[in-house]
Amino acid sequence: MARSALLFLPLLALASPSLAQERPVVEASAPESLAVTVYRDPNRREGQAMDANWPRGFAMISETRTVNLPPGESRIRFEGVAEGMVSVSAIVTGLPGGTIEKNRNADLLSPAALVDGTLGNRVTITRTNPGTGEAASEEAIVRTRADGGLVLQTAQGYEVVRCSGLPERLTFDRVPDGLSSDPIFSIDTRDASGGTYTVTLTYLAWGFDWEASYVATMHEGRDAGDVRFDLTSWLTILNDNGQSFEGAELMAVAGTLNVTSDFEDLADPPTARPLRLTCYPIGSTAAGTPVPRPDYPPPPPAPMAYADEERIMMSGAVVNREMMADSVAALPQVMAAEEQLGDLKLYRVPVPVDVNAQGLKQVAFLREEAVEGSLVYEADCSPWNYADTQFVPTDMTLETVNDEDHGLGVALPTGTVSIFERGPHGELLVGEEVIRDYASGQDVEIALGQSHQVYTRCRAVDEEDPFDGKARWVEFRASVTNANPTPAPVRLNIGSPGQWEFRDVRERLKDGQRIIELDVPANGTREVRWRVRRISG
Repeated sequence: MARSALLFLPLLALASPSLAQERPVVEASAPESLAVTVYRDPNRREGQAMDANWPRGFAMISETRTVNLPPGESRIRFEGVAEGMVSVSAIVTGLPGGTIEKNRNADLLSPAALVDGTLGNRVTITRTNPGTGEAASEEAIVRTRADGGLVLQTAQGYEVVRCSGLPERLTFDRVPDGLSSDPIFSIDTRDASGGTYTVTLTYLAWGFDWEASYVATMHEGRDAGDVRFDLTSWLTILNDNGQSFEGAELMAVAGTLNVTSDFEDLADPPTARPLRLTCYPIGSTAAGTPVPRPDYPPPPPAPMAYADEERIMMSGAVVNREMMADSVAALPQVMAAEEQLGDLKLYRVPVPVDVNAQGLKQVAFLREEAVEGSLVYEADCSPWNYADTQFVPTDMTLETVNDEDHGLGVALPTGTVSIFERGPHGELLVGEEVIRDYASGQDVEIALGQSHQVYTRCRAVDEEDPFDGKARWVEFRASVTNANPTPAPVRLNIGSPGQWEFRDVRERLKDGQRIIELDVPANGTREVRWRVRRISG
């Protein structure tokens, strides 16, 4: 009796793999609800543009589906997951028996996969005689794989596809098991009684990214000390995967995550292998004879859309530009709402949207009018410039405070900002800049380039060298000219407090530097003097 039991155990062990392979396959339903949360490329530097051709951010995708499980063990297939899926991150909840095993298909439906899956089975080959135009079909058996010349066995014997010189077509009766045009993720599970369950598949996917874009429009007739501007901001979200997520709840997370995994290597997307057909030499086995292939006429060009200055052809209808503008203005304005996510910020789109395959999605998340700010002119007057003799243009900076009193008060993720100024001839671009992440309550500074109305000259009196090693006081003088019709607030950077001592001037600390602030009258000049001494050591 004991000997019989010992013999039975090895037989059971040998049978286990086949039992696992015979688990019934259950197709999960299409996603009933979707949530896509996009994270920026953690290695993208501040100010570095998003790479639309090779995005290196990622997304967390959550899909709710329905499955009908038979009693016992079964394999659930989730078709249509993202091709950049990081399968090791996948979690399925809602199953009574949990997960026994996880699998990711390696092949997509393709000509090569179709041939390999039909090896040893029958197909139909159809040839068209170019002289008569008649097509003749017959059955054949696939005898080789798709990694070389494709050999078929017909009633006449063995032959290689595309070597007859006639147009040929293969027809397959069915798609081999396990092949799909969309990536598939599958799990093995166990349910003693069987039943219908709602499950949630959550996973990380490679090939996403997002960035913020801002447009600041300064009002006409501004005073440098009281600038009003409108600020509009957009989230541009990129999905480089070949799958679309329709009707998804879309979110974007701002901030820097500590990511140690290489999602690009972990994703390992399935491949659609091409069919490589090689025609064996006909004639001389030494040199071979090239096989002539019929020249087919090129397809006709696609019809071109008609457009001129006043109308545009769209889907067969002529649309006036004014009609298009009115239609766009009538669209409901959807804006992403800001939420707190620990130390990060989350922007949630309030309505379901389509995150299209290999496409961009833009959603507004900020639109504020008449934000209060000021225009400040800045110049470098540090002791390093002790011998300067020329007047140089100052740098312009648009400044505001990110709070409700100034018309903002929301987190501003890093991105590019385009600055326009309204004038008698409309809005004109006056600058482009990159801004860093700004939290609510912080001072916001946007560089506008150099001014050609305000100039400064900073130099040591009598060109005394403050670096001569004598540790003595050296007098500096700054001259500022303003050609604007309004007063100009000017900020002079006079050096680091860790390197220099200052006297005879009212100065304060800003961003680690000592600065002097002064107002230069309209169409006027202002001069300021101070003394500086190098700190020894």
